[in-house]
Amino acid sequence: MRRVVITGMGVITPIGNNKEIFWESLCAGKNGIGKLSYFDTTDFATQIAAEVKDFDPSLFLTRKDVIKMGTAKFIQYAIACALMAKEDAKLDLSKDDPYNVGAVVGSGIGGIAVIEEQHKILMDRGPKRVSPHFVTHEIANMAPGQIAIYLGLRGPNFCEVTACASGNHCIGSAFRTIQYGDADVMFAGGSEAAITPLSYAGFCSMKAMSTRNDDPEHASRPFDRKRDGFVMGEGAGIIILESLEHALNRDAYIYAELVGFGMSCDAHQTTAPLPDGSGAAEAVARAIKDADLSPKDIDYVNAHSPSTPLGDKGEVAALKSVFDENINSLPISSTKSMTGHLLGAAGAVEFVATTLAVNQGIIPPTINYENLDPECDIDCVPNKPREVELYSALTNAFGFGGHNATLVVKRYGDD
Repeated sequence: MRRVVITGMGVITPIGNNKEIFWESLCAGKNGIGKLSYFDTTDFATQIAAEVKDFDPSLFLTRKDVIKMGTAKFIQYAIACALMAKEDAKLDLSKDDPYNVGAVVGSGIGGIAVIEEQHKILMDRGPKRVSPHFVTHEIANMAPGQIAIYLGLRGPNFCEVTACASGNHCIGSAFRTIQYGDADVMFAGGSEAAITPLSYAGFCSMKAMSTRNDDPEHASRPFDRKRDGFVMGEGAGIIILESLEHALNRDAYIYAELVGFGMSCDAHQTTAPLPDGSGAAEAVARAIKDADLSPKDIDYVNAHSPSTPLGDKGEVAALKSVFDENINSLPISSTKSMTGHLLGAAGAVEFVATTLAVNQGIIPPTINYENLDPECDIDCVPNKPREVELYSALTNAFGFGGHNATLVVKRYGDD
């Protein structure tokens, strides 16, 4: 099977709308959470969010498409990130067979904003006023579909929807696609723009989100004993994967090598993980085995940890079962403390953070950590970044439905 490397990255996040600003913000411990501004939250239990700031779609899309896509921001974000990743990789697609270049991009919720908008039009103005673009802007697969249209990609193109594990599953599938020779280059990741009244009300009803409305900057506090739920975010992350041979042939800069992918399912409850973390542990163990590494070879974990009481505890239990006595010396941080939880885009954005950590030798911190939880007694890199030489790292993503997906990257050139 072919080796696969990372050569380009594009992100849109609550703490920065390109790779450089995003990374600087992570290393500075910048917080992207504030009062929700998109709609009136007076009657909502939670009134905070990690919103994308200052995104201008006209920098990436034609004026006609900006108007046509309207509220389908998850598609806009995906296209923008794909274009940034292409530029970052200095990739000239005219030199490739378009059938050997593809895209796998997921979204946990897809075009919920479009659904809400068009349902209101249907109720208020009748069926003839529903947009002819409604269907093509609400289905999740239009993120990779539109990327393909914009860039002329005719290779493998699909979408995986596994809630908050979507980004990792898509990157893992793109990894396998190149390994098995079905493509030379893949755009992969996730995109989400689901901060809407309906989806927000649903999460509020589940009591899944933090209600620290008077102190939004400290609401996302993974591993902290006083955590009370996740903070919804939005954004996207798209990476470019290439076969090592393809990257070397065009003298591309290689950020790191993707070496392992592991999956499992809790088969337990729709929203709660297995208390002992055994499902997540299986995904982690499989990813490490796939990478032909052992647990002691892993130098850093970018945790899924969303700042929920059960989620953080379950992930720590999973990591303890895999890493055993090595857990005490293993740095494990959660960048959701800064970005909030980007749902279907979370795994992709956190994969970018993990790759840059290995590439730069800097571990982003877990901010807002103040109170030790005995059930999360790990080195969570509290409040300050850490400079350390990293050989390999893994990143977790877990989704409602019990979906678990883990990816392992290692520094390129250390064979």
